[in-house]
Amino acid sequence: MRVCFRSSVQQGLIDEYRRRHAAVWPEMLRALRDAGWRNYSLFLGTDGLLVGYLECDDYDDVRARMALTEVNARWQAEMVTMFENPDQAPDQGFHVLEEVFNLDAQLDLAETVAV
Repeated sequence: MRVCFRSSVQQGLIDEYRRRHAAVWPEMLRALRDAGWRNYSLFLGTDGLLVGYLECDDYDDVRARMALTEVNARWQAEMVTMFENPDQAPDQGFHVLEEVFNLDAQLDLAETVAV
């Protein structure tokens, strides 16, 4: 499963957000990996737009597994003030985007039809 989401970092905190993500806690990295987050990346625009991408077997399942970890609770508490909606845990405010195009899927389809 491929998942892309967006969120929004407060513009005045972009540099701090970058700093914190340059050295994510090792136990948080391991928790993400162990929960099934693969090929996970975050992209941050100069306006605070945050776009995330990950691959997993089941998005709801990997989020639920992270929610059970103590390190995730600590990380979310550390990050909550950086987002546009500080009344909501950052990982609860992700807006999942619909995938409307995938090159590999389209190529596979085109090659199947061409045969």
